[in-house]
Amino acid sequence: MIEVTNLSYSYPLQRQSTIHEISFSINKGEIFGFLGPSGAGKSTTQKILIGLLKGYQGSVKVLDEEVRQLNEDYYERIGVAFEFPHFYSKFTAYENLTHFRRLYSGPTVDPLELLETVGLSAARDTKLSAFSKGMKMRLNFCRALLNQPDVLFLDEPTSGLDPVNAKMMKQQILALKEAGKTIVLTTHNMALAESICDRVAFMVEGKISLIDSPKQLKIDQGKKTVQIEYQLANGNLGLKTFSLTGLKTNEEFLNLLEKDQLVTIHTQEATLEDIFIDVTGRSLV
Repeated sequence: MIEVTNLSYSYPLQRQSTIHEISFSINKGEIFGFLGPSGAGKSTTQKILIGLLKGYQGSVKVLDEEVRQLNEDYYERIGVAFEFPHFYSKFTAYENLTHFRRLYSGPTVDPLELLETVGLSAARDTKLSAFSKGMKMRLNFCRALLNQPDVLFLDEPTSGLDPVNAKMMKQQILALKEAGKTIVLTTHNMALAESICDRVAFMVEGKISLIDSPKQLKIDQGKKTVQIEYQLANGNLGLKTFSLTGLKTNEEFLNLLEKDQLVTIHTQEATLEDIFIDVTGRSLV
């Protein structure tokens, strides 16, 4: 669905490039995440992919067509949800979606149906001036889905959402993946990326340091050990770490199992943020 080769980009009047010869591909039905701190080049890359910045070097193909050569019909096939959405503040939620719906020439989704999916049905007649950031983010997600896009670009999709609505948003994104949609998201939220992305790209200073699945990264970068917490005879808790190699024949470990002394047991996986710092030498701040 997306093929990028040796992409570089410099903003006008800037001597240094913001994006430095990055290459990647994104498959149909994949959730692909760009991870990195502010200023890493994530949003610039996304703006190039959606056709807002066309003065780039290299090749950027979306839906088998070079982005710099695409016309306005391209926006009939993609959906975009920026982190800081703009709506008509004097319009209601329903009026906003109805207005944006008219911009498309092809078939669209009923705004009431979309409002229902994100829990905004009760706010359909509420003006946007009364919406919280979280409500605007959910409405922004609805707007991106109006034209039933093949490719969806999301910028910090859970920003401003409480835990309940953040979980709902993740479920909606995963449902779109199941429906065959291709989803590209930019975020510095490692927990979000780890829970929904098929693959992630680590970005720092306009370069991609690594691309892989969160699961594979954790396997490759994690420690091959298991840590157990167990009950001591005096009532206190003990802590021991065992190698996964030969664990099934480790007498000390088996003895703890046999005596039913285990309280907790955890493999020593690295977090995605730990891996990001190790690979890039940078934090997400």
